[in-house]
Amino acid sequence: MSHRELELLEVLRRLGGSARSSELAKTLDVSEETVRRIIKTLAKSGLVQRVHGGAYLSGPDATEGFFRRIAEHTDEKQKIASAIVSEVSDGMTVFMDVGSTTAFAAQGLRKKANLTIVTNSIGVAQTLAHHNGNSVHLLGGEIQSNERGTFGASAQNQLSGFALDLAVLSVDGFTAKQGPLYRSALEAQLAITAADAAERTAVILAHPKFEERAPYRGPQPENLDLIVTDAFPSKKHRRSLETWGIQLIVQDEKPNTSEDDPASSLGEK
Repeated sequence: MSHRELELLEVLRRLGGSARSSELAKTLDVSEETVRRIIKTLAKSGLVQRVHGGAYLSGPDATEGFFRRIAEHTDEKQKIASAIVSEVSDGMTVFMDVGSTTAFAAQGLRKKANLTIVTNSIGVAQTLAHHNGNSVHLLGGEIQSNERGTFGASAQNQLSGFALDLAVLSVDGFTAKQGPLYRSALEAQLAITAADAAERTAVILAHPKFEERAPYRGPQPENLDLIVTDAFPSKKHRRSLETWGIQLIVQDEKPNTSEDDPASSLGEK
């Protein structure tokens, strides 16, 4: 194994097991093309997994990592990111969480200027710091390497002190009965804090999330202002969004008006 390959593996370990190619290139002081070649070689040996925009260490927990998720539904996430970026104006104060779709949105926000970005995402902070006059605040708290972010009481307390123009939240699921759901209690609590601190709150999610469930409730649906997704959800979901007063933005042509409503597959009562 070459010196560069050993270096890259060590950097991945220091960064919690996963990283973008741009992060690795900056840390190793080489080009992104060089990083991609090294990753390709290591992937052939089974030491890392290649994903869109980066890599993560192979191992028993690899399938649960951030970079595994960011490689899923990339086209949909890029569409959603484009839509939410259009909701942000220069000079706004915006919260962004650790979601994989949020990572795509952060790339789009590099076109904006003089933003105040509040985030618990290491990746979002790295993407937007020291760029176009942005002020970036990375919340303190316990680092969870598989999420590449910070969580806990410290993060929540700091976040509650900001007056946010917009909170951009990801979710693990979104049901027609309960709204936004999370697999992590800490992530759910941080989302609630963000929604309480924001003038407007947007949830961004690829359409498969409308069929997913999770154990922890996030912000009350009535506290949400906007849902951005890539395809129309079921009629049941659309009725709930209307009842809750949530605007729906869909990067698609038209809603599903078929009698064979996909809501029937959700198992909701």
